[in-house]
Amino acid sequence: MEGFMAGLFGRVAANANGAVDDAQEMMYDAWEASGAERVALARAALDISPLCADAYVLLAEEEAGSQQDALALYRQGVEAGERALGDEFEELSGHFWGFLQTRPYMRARAGLAITLWRLGEQQAAIDHYCAMLILNPNDNQGIRYLLATALLARDDIAGLKVLLNQYEEDGSAAWVYTLALIAYREQDPHGSAIVQEAWDSNPHVPAMLAGLKRLTPSRDGYISMGGEDEATAYVEENGAAWRAVPGAVEWLVERTAALKPHHRGRKS
Repeated sequence: MEGFMAGLFGRVAANANGAVDDAQEMMYDAWEASGAERVALARAALDISPLCADAYVLLAEEEAGSQQDALALYRQGVEAGERALGDEFEELSGHFWGFLQTRPYMRARAGLAITLWRLGEQQAAIDHYCAMLILNPNDNQGIRYLLATALLARDDIAGLKVLLNQYEEDGSAAWVYTLALIAYREQDPHGSAIVQEAWDSNPHVPAMLAGLKRLTPSRDGYISMGGEDEATAYVEENGAAWRAVPGAVEWLVERTAALKPHHRGRKS
């Protein structure tokens, strides 16, 4: 889709020789290819322009032999993306992702932050997530969910509450069940209403948190809002934080025992 948009609206980056644009066109082909051809096209894109951030992203995902190798490639991608944007970087701040030329940089930075977290460099990862939300407050990539999980894992409840308030209209299970956990921790008198909202968003979470229902991961990479795959993703990412608070899971199961779910099922 992104490649189609680029072709429909024409080149969007103002590069002196168009090399970055040509390399990006090749990357659209690489994302559509399979197997060794993907890697070959990514390397060919870098031959056209070393400022092609998406090429580093693909190599990090599919050719890196270790997390450290992936980290190095993502760093190169972030640097390349920033250099390719040039003066536009500051000009477009606050509106990233809305412009196609910013997306390779954002993909590389997301990969960098995720890899830093996996390697135990938690604060560095959190700093990147926060910076990305400044660049793109609309958060088309769902960075806020990664940040919320990170803050919860670090027990940074103050920072988490600021983030939750920043996106207070988010009604996803990831958002509302985390609000429910905070409500339990702080003995919020509105806890019952928050639990009701969480249950309405996804009724599968309590049983999965309690180990009473088997996890059901997504098979196609998409998440059904209100579905078992959404609940599974939430429990996999935040279950440890719930279980670390004595009585929290039991409280949630008890509060939801008599509630009836509102069925949804929209893909996201």
